[in-house]
Amino acid sequence: MFIRKAILKKLFRHRHIGGRHTEIRNAMKGFPPSLLKDVKEEIKNLIKEGYLLSKMSTGEIHVSLNPRKINEIRKEITD
Repeated sequence: MFIRKAILKKLFRHRHIGGRHTEIRNAMKGFPPSLLKDVKEEIKNLIKEGYLLSKMSTGEIHVSLNPRKINEIRKEITD
């Protein structure tokens, strides 16, 4: 659960919302190498749940926070 919150908080802090996106590997930076597999899996789960938007750009998958769910994301970050 802390991985989910950390990913959302990081993207929110850097204002990667809607049209402003970043590569998945940038969203994974800062986590210990032993957790990278779990982080990537959690990013996929967040995309499926609609919290993150994905976009293919420059040959890589980029992600950003879904602006339509920003209130739910704020609640999850602050809890």
